[in-house]
Amino acid sequence: QVQLVESGGGLVQAGGSLRLSCAASGSIGSINVMGWYRQAPGKQREKVATITRGGSTNYVDSAKGRFTISRDNAKNTVYLQMNGLKPEDTAVYYCNAPVGRSDYWGRGTQVTVSS
Repeated sequence: QVQLVESGGGLVQAGGSLRLSCAASGSIGSINVMGWYRQAPGKQREKVATITRGGSTNYVDSAKGRFTISRDNAKNTVYLQMNGLKPEDTAVYYCNAPVGRSDYWGRGTQVTVSS
């Protein structure tokens, strides 16, 4: 079992920045990839960024150049630094960790970007 707890969401003006954190606990030794997803009202959940234990990253096109995913394996925490936020970034952001046949999710943290 893996537990994921997100923090760091909030309300920010367009052009501003936020840093999301996701702390993992439980069977953390089995985690390789961790990622951030988001879901806006009326839309499907989409992948924002992923990072492997070794630090390889992958981003959705809309996040490239603005968002940075990072990971502190010693703290079992993954971060998402979001700069240059746009109103279209407004969504609930979820932390994810696929482990074997299971897919673990946090409860999400709301990010709202005002224009």
